[in-house]
Amino acid sequence: MLKSLSIPAGRIFGVELRIHWTFLVLLGLVLLKEVETGIMPDPARDFALAAIFAFSVLLHELGHALVSKLIGSPLRASILLPIGGIHVLEENTADTDTNDADNRIPEPIISGANLSRLQRELYLTFAGPLVNFAMGTGIATVLILLGEPTGSLWPPVIHTTQLLRSAMWVNLGLALANLVPAFPTDAGRLLRWWLAHRPHPLANYLSATRRAVTIGQSIAMTAMLGGIISNNIWLALFGFSVFIGAKLEERSAIFHAVLESVRLEEVMLTDFATLAPSDTLEDAFDRAVHTLQDDFPVVRESAMVGVVSRQSILLALKDDGNSYVQGVMDRFYEVAHRGESLAWAFRKLASHQHTLIPVLEVRGEGDAQQQRLVGIVTLQNLMHSMQLLAESKKLKQSAE
Repeated sequence: MLKSLSIPAGRIFGVELRIHWTFLVLLGLVLLKEVETGIMPDPARDFALAAIFAFSVLLHELGHALVSKLIGSPLRASILLPIGGIHVLEENTADTDTNDADNRIPEPIISGANLSRLQRELYLTFAGPLVNFAMGTGIATVLILLGEPTGSLWPPVIHTTQLLRSAMWVNLGLALANLVPAFPTDAGRLLRWWLAHRPHPLANYLSATRRAVTIGQSIAMTAMLGGIISNNIWLALFGFSVFIGAKLEERSAIFHAVLESVRLEEVMLTDFATLAPSDTLEDAFDRAVHTLQDDFPVVRESAMVGVVSRQSILLALKDDGNSYVQGVMDRFYEVAHRGESLAWAFRKLASHQHTLIPVLEVRGEGDAQQQRLVGIVTLQNLMHSMQLLAESKKLKQSAE
């Protein structure tokens, strides 16, 4: 959901990094600033300044990634915006006093760290700004050691003709910007956490997100207006990035609330093909050609023994010729039950890179107890279901 309109930028510390399209707006503002000061635009300098922004944001997110890993709440992905990143955590969900799915507040996985929720949030909040502050003061020290007069470091200058000084102010600016409680900045995330956990909390986590988004967008609109009036393009960029980031976070929160409320029995495929371990690969591929399924449960006498994909069947046929399904099937797979949530299935598929989850039903008691395959959830039908659920949620909101 958060990955729309962003491009992959690799992995660091196991965290998937993606660059959001708002960096194109940043590049445009850099060009505008050069034109305003009467300097002939230079693509090399322009991209260098944009790269300084991107690298500073990357350092900010690495601070979050390192601390989140140390306290047992590892990040799975981060979408980089000019003000910082939008985080995707490897998270569990902890139920509150009710069973309403909207009342489930993400609870980080604790790994040997005896920390309260507030302590974890504070560590995560200040990790990124501290990295940028350290980098900014470090660059200022280098400038002074190189003979730069202290007075020349003021007022803040972010311009393509002074890249080192710009790097200093970009980092200090990122540190200060993320202490403004304008969700989704770091302080804004702390505000959302407080709204969801205060003595008289909002009804649910989604409501807390919406309240934080409203506050953040109010600050964003003020910043954009102030930036336009004062001709401060960096203040306007801050407001624009906050506004876009808040909308992305709100959409994600709504989307995940829907996923948590839907059970697998509502979306699982019940009309599906299965294979047997004794089937030949040629027979299996022939069956795959005549079905829309990409992945198949492998069943022996009504018992699940593995899963296999159409792609693995095809590759095995090309490399080794005809053999049996049992030789290429995956014997390690996740299983689910009817009552599991759609969000649970999505996390399992995404985190373990599975493409199929069998849905089992327990029948009988004691020694006669058996698990019967009653449905499957594939990545393909899951994405289709999530799209339809998102549209359904929009229609219900419009009707209300």
